[in-house]
Amino acid sequence: MTTEAIVGAVTGSLAAPRTVLLGRYDHAGRLQYTGRSTALSQAAGRALAQLLTPPPAAHPWQGWTFSAGWGTQRTLDVHLVQPNVVMEVAVDVARDAAGRWRHPVRPHRIRTDLDAARVPLFGE
Repeated sequence: MTTEAIVGAVTGSLAAPRTVLLGRYDHAGRLQYTGRSTALSQAAGRALAQLLTPPPAAHPWQGWTFSAGWGTQRTLDVHLVQPNVVMEVAVDVARDAAGRWRHPVRPHRIRTDLDAARVPLFGE
């Protein structure tokens, strides 16, 4: 199954993103973290890099830490981005107790035709 989510941060760098951290807005208008992707292909990373910009002001995830994986205390080194790029991703149905995708999602394509406001809400 594929669905859309908003790119809120990346690992790697803005010029060469390696994975994306994705979110969706909740009913109160807060960007909630939904999950992380598998590694981007070089072509996908290059295409995404052209669309990424640093956040112009405070980011909804500023001050957050993201785990590098289940059972590890290691955190990811992430770069927050302006949350306006939408990506279609393949997800599985498993979610954790907080409603996030339990397994890494597979990037499918960047949705330049879709505004972030049209992405399904968190939990949908």
